[in-house]
Amino acid sequence: MSDTEAPKIEFPCENYPIKVLGRGGDNFQSLVIEVVQLHAPDLDITTITVQDSKKGTFQSVRFSITATGEAQLSALHKALMDTGRVTMVM
Repeated sequence: MSDTEAPKIEFPCENYPIKVLGRGGDNFQSLVIEVVQLHAPDLDITTITVQDSKKGTFQSVRFSITATGEAQLSALHKALMDTGRVTMVM
């Protein structure tokens, strides 16, 4: 085992990548965008990519934000999970 620590993120961190997974549907992407914009108003929606799962049950929404700190990232994660439609945020 190594005693090295994971690299620390320096804030603000431009182009911080986030991937949101959840049950797909008509408004999953817009739901994710709405929640993200509350926590990262500078979200560039033109850079968002959406991918359906093989069977179309799930969707992943990928985007980058300017992360301002751990508090912002924690609040964003909680808000996304609280929607009840998001199963994972990476």
